[in-house]
Amino acid sequence: MTAAQGKAAFDAAEDFSPEPPRPLRREMPPADPFPVDALGGVLGPAARGIEDRVQAPAAICAQSILAAASLAVQGHADVELPTGHARPTSEFFISIAASGERKSTCDNEALWPVRKFEEALRVKYDADWPSWQDDKEAWDKQRAQILNDKKKRPDQASKRQALADLGPAPSAPLVPMLTCPEPTFEGLCRLLASGHPSVGLFSSEGGQFIGGHGMKDDNKLKTAAALSGVWDGEPIRRVRAGDGVVMLPGRRVAMHLMAQPDVAAGLLSDRVLNDQGLLSRLLVTAPATTSGTRLWRDPKPESAAAIKRYGARMLSILETPLPMAEGKPNELRPSRLPLAPKARSAWIGFADHVERSLAPGGDLEPVRGLANKLPEHAARLAAVLALVDDVHAPVVSAEHIGAGIELAQHYAVEALRLFEAGAVCPDIRLAERLLAWLTETWAEPVVSLPDIYRLGPNAIREKATASRIVTILEDHGWLHRVPGGCVVAGNRRRDAWRVVGKC
Repeated sequence: MTAAQGKAAFDAAEDFSPEPPRPLRREMPPADPFPVDALGGVLGPAARGIEDRVQAPAAICAQSILAAASLAVQGHADVELPTGHARPTSEFFISIAASGERKSTCDNEALWPVRKFEEALRVKYDADWPSWQDDKEAWDKQRAQILNDKKKRPDQASKRQALADLGPAPSAPLVPMLTCPEPTFEGLCRLLASGHPSVGLFSSEGGQFIGGHGMKDDNKLKTAAALSGVWDGEPIRRVRAGDGVVMLPGRRVAMHLMAQPDVAAGLLSDRVLNDQGLLSRLLVTAPATTSGTRLWRDPKPESAAAIKRYGARMLSILETPLPMAEGKPNELRPSRLPLAPKARSAWIGFADHVERSLAPGGDLEPVRGLANKLPEHAARLAAVLALVDDVHAPVVSAEHIGAGIELAQHYAVEALRLFEAGAVCPDIRLAERLLAWLTETWAEPVVSLPDIYRLGPNAIREKATASRIVTILEDHGWLHRVPGGCVVAGNRRRDAWRVVGKC
């Protein structure tokens, strides 16, 4: 190399500026717009009304409405598939949104008819409880007299006849609770044993359930298997040393959990839950934020009218007596709701389309678990819409199955989008968390390994992990090594990095 060439290379190096940092992952595609109009003439306008009143993402408003409708109708009928199998109209929904997206308000707006019905149940419960206590005490005394009376009833046959004449113990009033936010499965079973047979697991803070006792590592598989069985409509069977044998047929459980993105990511990427099958039973939506667009405006008058009409319909359904097994106070015997002939043909066409898409390399292969249940989801959703229109509907119409298919396709698109995000290497997720900590919490323009594993995110609290994650951020241009080290937060550090954007 000549002297002139060497000088030119030196000058070029002096003028060199590093390339901008590269994203840690491919940008996520935009959320699929929720097909609100597919919800029909009652639920759709109510979802639009909540969106107008609350200014939350339309998908969360619609999800809240649809989940509440599933809770209201699930005890009345099971949908009969063309296979001949009857399946519950219960659904499990997950809505993903960051803090501040007004998730709680959406849930409150959608569940107000449920809360009003629960209030009426509480009033009745409070009125019935004293009478039941008196009846139960009188029954206990009569039973004791029969068993202890050796003169009038000296033998087993006479005692048995007297007990038969006395009849069973009076049933306690049912616990007036239709929704619960964070039960263990054992707690849910107790509610279903002593309360109403159709309940909902609803929480605007889904992290309470996802991170709760029932989903800890020791209990996760048990809880997931139990919830999957409930979704399938199987009788609840439990054998415990303390509780003995419990069998609860004829119960229905709907679910709607609202969770923040990090919490939901952990749930949706959990291999245990995926392998067990619970994730295939979840209908997930994750809309874009509306933050920054929610400038004050008065809601439209028609929004209040739509929400009021929805509430009246839900109350009417909730107040309609549920079909019960004979002689059982809280064991459902739902009717069977078949598909009309044209609806049946449409469902079969959709099922065949899904099956073809499951082939190797097919569009739905990445979400095979959900896709295998997608036709059933479509039928369940269609039945919910049919029962909202008429709780005594004789069939699911072609219009309803078309809407159910449209909704199922939305959930498939969202699942594919979220699967791509969930398939990211765990170290990349840790790198994202560390980068957020460095830019939002760490005050210095430079950082060292000890600072990261002593003070950084909890998942990066040891040197080996910190070194590995720092290498990722360095490779992507978010950290630049300081040659020879430097002073960081008052301490001399041999290995230190400049945080891009902070100096």
